[in-house]
Amino acid sequence: MSFGRYALVVAVVTGGSLALLWPLALARLEPAAGRAVLAGAALAAANTLAAHGLVKWSETRSTRLFMGAVLGGMVGRMALMLAAVVGAVVLLGLPKVPLAVSLLGYFVLFLVFELSVLHRMRPGASA
Repeated sequence: MSFGRYALVVAVVTGGSLALLWPLALARLEPAAGRAVLAGAALAAANTLAAHGLVKWSETRSTRLFMGAVLGGMVGRMALMLAAVVGAVVLLGLPKVPLAVSLLGYFVLFLVFELSVLHRMRPGASA
């Protein structure tokens, strides 16, 4: 799957789920909690796009470069996510629980999606 198509699916899933959940549940939240939910979704989406971008960049490279990009990218993304969450809580004053629930919920959803895409990218994998 190309990066553009992957990004489109991530955007549609994120936007569609937020559009569906907003009138059902999220509109009842305080404004700061709503911003935290949006921030968590955006962080998870950015994380999965970065992960997929690193895989796409490294898939035609040597095994050493591939492993360096994937493993080094994982450490780098974890550090950036930690900094973003701390910044969102400390600097922006976003509530911790809605931010964490949104971030983790979307993270798990996108991790399952990412793994299914990677599985289909393997040579000889069934579509």
